[in-house]
Amino acid sequence: MSSLQGKTALVTGGTAGIGLAVARRFAAEGAHVFVTGRRQEALDAVAAELGDAVTTVRADSSELADLDTIAAAITDRGAGLDALFVNAGGGEFAALEDVTWEHFQQTFDRNVGGTVFTVQKVLPVLNQGSTIVLASSNIDVKGSPSFSVYAASKAAIRSFARSWAAEFVGRGIRVNSIAPGPIATPGLSGLAEDPEAERALLAGLADGVPQKRLGTPEEIADAVLFLSTDQSSYITGSQLYVDGGASQI
Repeated sequence: MSSLQGKTALVTGGTAGIGLAVARRFAAEGAHVFVTGRRQEALDAVAAELGDAVTTVRADSSELADLDTIAAAITDRGAGLDALFVNAGGGEFAALEDVTWEHFQQTFDRNVGGTVFTVQKVLPVLNQGSTIVLASSNIDVKGSPSFSVYAASKAAIRSFARSWAAEFVGRGIRVNSIAPGPIATPGLSGLAEDPEAERALLAGLADGVPQKRLGTPEEIADAVLFLSTDQSSYITGSQLYVDGGASQI
């Protein structure tokens, strides 16, 4: 039997990259997956690919009304929620002297606010023994020039995983975070201004990994699945680094 057979999952930011890989993996393991995203055409593509295994919800995780819509959709299905992967977010480069209030606010609204209020809104529909995986980053323990605001937002997410693991233990809900290194996704490539800068960025990031390569979204999906099933039943409050050893070696 598949590890999520008959379960219900939610993947925010699930239309591309890591989120899409996790949605695919959850569906392959037997879950019915709610997938959120901001672009309807991308959601339509996910629905066409995964068929009856998915329910798509157009939502921006930084908008409270949209989060209410997600929670209502899960409630209406009537099966609660067994696995939550809070993935929606992102960031942009900005050296300290170039950081604006808008840059700071947008980054924290998307990454921190979106995480806090996504979990808050779906907490009533989380079933006993369910799992929460928060998307952090290995940059939370590393220094990275011109990426300080993003790094700080991911460090906050790591802290939430610890606190919520303690807060929800009485309900049997496990909370962990996952810390990817550089992963070959459209979001990573999109940090570069042009194709030449993209090649330089990706090559430089790969060179900084002990394994000398970028990770794949599917490798992150494997790790998220592990944290979302009984295979990790004695793990809560932890962070799993999936970064080719970049933060450890």
